[in-house]
Amino acid sequence: MMMSPKRRPRGALAVRPRQPVVLCMRPVRLLLIVALVASWLSAQASAQNTEADVYVAQAVLEYSEGKYDAALANLRKALETEPDHVEALYFTGVVLMAKNDPAQAVPFLEKARARSRNDPTIAFQLGLAYFAQQQYDRAEPLLEEALRSQPTLDGLGYYVGFLRYRKKDYRGALDAFRAGRASNPDLQQLTKFYSGLSLGVLGLPGQAAAEIDQAIRAAPASAFTGPAERLRDSMVAARQGRRRLSAELRLGFFYDDNVAVVPNADDSEPLVAALRRAKTRSTGELFGLRADYAWLKTDQWEATIGYSFFTTYNNDLPSFNIMSHLANVGLTYRTAVGNMPLLLGGQYAFDALFLDQRWFVLRHTGSAFASLVESDRYLTQAFARYQNKNFNQPIDTVREENRDANNWMIGLTQLFRFSEDRHYVKLGYQFDWDDTVGQNYDYVGSRILAGGQYTLPWLAIRLKYDLDVHLRNYQRKNSLLPSPAPGTLQRRDSEITNIVRAELPLPYSFTLAAEYQRTNNISNIAVFDYTRNVYTLMLSWSY
Repeated sequence: MMMSPKRRPRGALAVRPRQPVVLCMRPVRLLLIVALVASWLSAQASAQNTEADVYVAQAVLEYSEGKYDAALANLRKALETEPDHVEALYFTGVVLMAKNDPAQAVPFLEKARARSRNDPTIAFQLGLAYFAQQQYDRAEPLLEEALRSQPTLDGLGYYVGFLRYRKKDYRGALDAFRAGRASNPDLQQLTKFYSGLSLGVLGLPGQAAAEIDQAIRAAPASAFTGPAERLRDSMVAARQGRRRLSAELRLGFFYDDNVAVVPNADDSEPLVAALRRAKTRSTGELFGLRADYAWLKTDQWEATIGYSFFTTYNNDLPSFNIMSHLANVGLTYRTAVGNMPLLLGGQYAFDALFLDQRWFVLRHTGSAFASLVESDRYLTQAFARYQNKNFNQPIDTVREENRDANNWMIGLTQLFRFSEDRHYVKLGYQFDWDDTVGQNYDYVGSRILAGGQYTLPWLAIRLKYDLDVHLRNYQRKNSLLPSPAPGTLQRRDSEITNIVRAELPLPYSFTLAAEYQRTNNISNIAVFDYTRNVYTLMLSWSY
């Protein structure tokens, strides 16, 4: 159901319906009302029909013939006879709406609603009266109430969907568009158009283009068709022209107060005193490079291949320089569960980590994930990972100290998003099992993740915080430590990492970041109990 408002609502398309559609008092079609009124006029007034009922019946017939002034005259007579007559109040509002006078219609519809608060058609018509005056805050609760009570009211789904779209509730808008019904061709076209826009924002461009194409076919001669075709063509062109290559360069400086991971002071372990005599502080530089290429890119599928390189140089302790090479291939599939975008994917990666120019560990990693966007506010990700680790160890390494392992991990992360992802809070949990060759490193672990981002109103500076708590329970007693009593303790570690970061976006895709990272590993075996602080200033460029 749609009227012709005096002014076009901000954000809506200037499309007027071919003719106004009556909002009936009961959920029946206009023809049934006309037939009922005709039967009233042809029969003697029964005991239950009042004089006001007769005036209303005559007014409805005159309204259906476009005789609005005559209809209003009869409705005035009905209200003079019976001031609280609900149908007379309601149809007075309907006729005034047909005359493009929503401001005058509101008082009558408000009185009708006060007398019949649970009638969804009155709520709908009153909501439309406010909508026509661009009083969207007043229109929204009325239209939402009507949708909950009777979603199939003609045209109701479009108006509720449009209001949700204005508030950037794109998923809610889709729900309303799909729940509603519209007999008016213009409303049908607008519903498809805004459905397409909502799907586009939700990251489903293929479905978005299909909806807009349906909007064009619904009324090919409409004045709205030209803009819709241009929007559809721009979506298709955007999909075809999406960048396949992404890259990032990083260059930074750091200060690390525990490069060698020297344990905290502990008089109970003689080895600690010897280890703490080593130099462990250093300044340094870092460099990173990452490149990914999407060699397959469709509306639903994307396949990528990538490479990343990272290295640090410790000015005072060059023997602890690290270098990492990583290559990966990935495949993702984009779909939807209802109106909720769902991204499924998998990745294989191989990386080689070097310490002082000698390879330290080689890792093969396979992972799978599923990301569900429940709404603009919530995103949930589930993932699983398998990793094989092969360490470069001396030939005479005792078996208990062999760190080669298979690591299994599953996890879940929940993201709470605000202001179009300018701010967010995240919570997560991971369970992992490191199945090592040597019994001294075999553990079962739990990882608790938390963090968030807040974007300042000045210069779009992003403030970030991340907390990572990794609780590791080693499965066997350590055969070598503590040195005064080897084989007496099962190692228990609580590794707590705090990261505070500030990012300043710069022109030409540059970002300047300052970061502080503190790692505190609390262990019941003193050699593994340590604290480390790293301060970093880094400039990055992304493509």
